[in-house]
Amino acid sequence: MSAVPELVVIAAVDRNGGIGIDNGLPWRLRKDLQRFRATTMGHPIIMGRKTWDSLGRPLPGRRSIVISRDPSLRLDGAERAGSLAEAMALVHGSERAFVIGGAQIYALALPIAQRLLLTEVDAALACDARFPAWSKAQFEEVAREHFEADVDNEHSFDFAEYRRITPA
Repeated sequence: MSAVPELVVIAAVDRNGGIGIDNGLPWRLRKDLQRFRATTMGHPIIMGRKTWDSLGRPLPGRRSIVISRDPSLRLDGAERAGSLAEAMALVHGSERAFVIGGAQIYALALPIAQRLLLTEVDAALACDARFPAWSKAQFEEVAREHFEADVDNEHSFDFAEYRRITPA
């Protein structure tokens, strides 16, 4: 087990980089939720306070770290970190840690993430939260799987995995 965990950004994004609206998801993709659960299970998850609030509860089987500048913030079922660096110190010794949102936390994590696991939704939807711009030149696509829309997944989408090829 590595002392410094692999930092993985996991997100679902539409064609325009949209990731959410009104503190929720703008789509219904059951397969994405199943993948998220299976992928993050047993690993620490790092998020911002708004993402924590949108979940409504701790996610079972995962240690939750919430980044907030408010030192008085008390969280039932999660730990507070004042910065991404503090969150990474809390998960020191873990094999990997997943950054699960929102936009501000993704922006902090992208420069140091080793991997991106993106669900690329084939739709352009109304969103008020966007995934930050990132340089595809710093990552290589190592896997892609396509899924057509069906009764449980209202849009076609791809699971794409990117690995960093330039030093973080």
